[in-house]
Amino acid sequence: MGTVYCQLSVTERRRIERWRHAKVPVDEMARVLKRCRSTIFRELKRNHFSDESLPKCDGYYGAAAHQMQADRRARQRKLIKHRELKEAIEGWLKAG
Repeated sequence: MGTVYCQLSVTERRRIERWRHAKVPVDEMARVLKRCRSTIFRELKRNHFSDESLPKCDGYYGAAAHQMQADRRARQRKLIKHRELKEAIEGWLKAG
């Protein structure tokens, strides 16, 4: 039986942030959080904060990462945003 995937929590993201600043190896982070190391690497890459006007603030921030993830997830809810699309898909599914 496969494992069930769940999103990283804001608490996990804040722990990753603290460990990142303390230079804890990704393998150790993954072991403690019981996550795949690729999940941690992907998290650090996707949610890295960077702003040209604030170059000294570049880095990984748990709260900001959680907000970026929530924004991405909200944008992907096409069937909620586009009622006509939802109705068309439901019709196709019912028709087989």
